[in-house]
Amino acid sequence: MLNAIQDFFHGPTWELIERNLVPMLRATVEMTLPLTAISFAIGLVIALFVALARMSKLWPVSAAARFYISIIRGTPLLVQLFIVFYALPQFQIVIDPFPAAVIAFSLNVGGYAAEVIRAAILSVAHGQWEASYAVGMSYAQTLRLIILPQASRIAVPPLSNTLISLVKDTSLASTILVTELLRTAQLAAAPTFDFFALYGVAAIYYWVICLILGFGQTRLETRLARHVAR
Repeated sequence: MLNAIQDFFHGPTWELIERNLVPMLRATVEMTLPLTAISFAIGLVIALFVALARMSKLWPVSAAARFYISIIRGTPLLVQLFIVFYALPQFQIVIDPFPAAVIAFSLNVGGYAAEVIRAAILSVAHGQWEASYAVGMSYAQTLRLIILPQASRIAVPPLSNTLISLVKDTSLASTILVTELLRTAQLAAAPTFDFFALYGVAAIYYWVICLILGFGQTRLETRLARHVAR
């Protein structure tokens, strides 16, 4: 057993890992993290508009939002990626791998986060709306200054979970030729078929990112809790 461990740390497998630690880290910083950040930011904007549309008293607007959410939540993310990257070219719409991944991930986040945001908005006491209207504030002012700041505190935990899930979901971008963390590991392991070692390193990278995000979530929740009346 001891010899096997020594062979690992001094053998070709360990050399393979050492050679690819920096390239995999670079892929994480240059592809995985930007893909996550951009998709999540755009997805939140989509989610806010969809959530407000879902709450609209206009039936066509509400129905359209319900349909969008149903489509996103009712189909696999992998299928959504394939439609954007592989199916749209049949209609002369060709999108490069990275933008295609951003589009698919953003739409996916928008569908899931919309219900989170809607629930957070509805959890704010209705009297807040009435009080705001009573002092002459418009719907947009009430939403921006009164409702969303309170709803954001409620939405932080589920939205943080969505972000952490998105980090892991970016691995699916390898299926549409985005050279992110997982695809870098695949390409590096292919010549030697030593997939276990490099996939293990990739798993550690994903795990560390999620740990950091989890820590950030805790800090943010603590900071927001300071402004809550006891």
